Amino acid sequence: MTELTPISFVTTDIDAFAAMKGRIAVIVTPEGKLEASARRVNRLTKGAVQRFVDSDGFQKVKSGDVMSMAWPAGMAATAVDVVCLPRNHSVADARKAGAALAKLRGTGDMLLAVDGARRVAELAFGFVMRDYTFSDHKTDADEPEGEVTVMCSKPDDAEDASASLFAIAQGTFMTRDLVNEPANVLTTTEFAKRLEDMQALGLTVEVLDEAALDKLGMRTLLCVGQGSDSPSKVVVMQWNGGAKDAAPLALVGKGVVFDTGGISLKPAAGMEDMTMDMGGAGVVAGTMRALALRKAKANVVGLVGLVENMPSGNATRPGDVITSMKGDTVEVINTDAEGRLVLCDVMWYAQERFKPAGMIDLATLTGAIIIGLGHENAGVFSNNDDLCDAFLKAAGTESEGAWRMPLGQAYDDLLKSRIADMKNIGGRAAGSVTAAQFLQRFVKPETPWIHLDIAGVASVTSETALAPKGATGWGVMALNRLVADKFED
Repeated sequence: MTELTPISFVTTDIDAFAAMKGRIAVIVTPEGKLEASARRVNRLTKGAVQRFVDSDGFQKVKSGDVMSMAWPAGMAATAVDVVCLPRNHSVADARKAGAALAKLRGTGDMLLAVDGARRVAELAFGFVMRDYTFSDHKTDADEPEGEVTVMCSKPDDAEDASASLFAIAQGTFMTRDLVNEPANVLTTTEFAKRLEDMQALGLTVEVLDEAALDKLGMRTLLCVGQGSDSPSKVVVMQWNGGAKDAAPLALVGKGVVFDTGGISLKPAAGMEDMTMDMGGAGVVAGTMRALALRKAKANVVGLVGLVENMPSGNATRPGDVITSMKGDTVEVINTDAEGRLVLCDVMWYAQERFKPAGMIDLATLTGAIIIGLGHENAGVFSNNDDLCDAFLKAAGTESEGAWRMPLGQAYDDLLKSRIADMKNIGGRAAGSVTAAQFLQRFVKPETPWIHLDIAGVASVTSETALAPKGATGWGVMALNRLVADKFED
């Protein structure tokens, strides 16, 4: 797994400023007030930092922005990076600034001089999140990285404050790695193995093979993978950090490791992006990793359905009728609407076995959600206002875009089938909504439930505030926050 950028936390040392040969970052308020370390650097540069801050260019800088002075006189440093942050800055602005510093650093050394344990932690978190690079399959990826040092008055406090955030970053990195992996590497078997390896963190992990799934009656899930040589699996991860008798939160992820569309074959152009169709399972895995690393005081179970959707002589055909674990029959109209067939069985199993206090499923489910919300927000569908509001609040706190979408009987009626209990698609109109309506048919009335359609946010073609282009890891921060706010003791 991609490792976090190592960061050393050390005590403030004025001599280190003059000797530093890489980049030095200091904090200045939007009003131009230099913090203590910035004043020290200003003295070394004979007032250059203050003159820079007083310039017209700096007056346009916003909170969280960074401006740079190259080759400052009086110092060995290659640059002084001036970070604009007010004392009452937001978490998002501190993380934004940390991310900006990561982009400026490249592979050289950097010294960040800042005080306040929480501020240090958020800056460091933004730094490591943006400094992510997926280079497992590049042959020249062994270029040595420079050292990153945070200089502050209370380094032990800063390191402690960073620990839980770094656990979240590790979970996010796991999600990004999984989503970025090519399908010839991340097979269903390899995916399951990586999840089994998390037993070392204290998770209980079970892998259900095809024989076990058939015995359970998970035939809608199995029908998706029956055209592939990769065996379908369901992986169950349990983190029991809460009260012994407390019902868990269930997280359910779609794990289609590659999606050709099956017999309803996708167009060739862009099909290579379908390595990310396991994004929902990736978020569940990353969230479980983060919870285990930070020893969350909550009971959470993560379940992922791992399949590959391929055309072959064994593949499910349009027009086939499949019986789900619940017992409802589904007429398969389009084999490219496969994610809901995977999820419905795993969701039913999660409720039957764990009787969860709440259930959240995640899936790169529909292109329609991208038409509606673009790449800025995930679609949020729910049968429970309290749980939905708590999630939206958590997502907002973590600056992960999420927007609630409607559900209703009129949409549900579009799923009526002439020969089975339902069809797996409802037509072109409101495609993301009818997909959610399909899933809701497998939610018990007593189960608070959220469906997250993350097709637009799981992997993007341009960088985000905290991630380079490619896999974002969207959802790990929000789900971790939801657990902390609503489900921890």
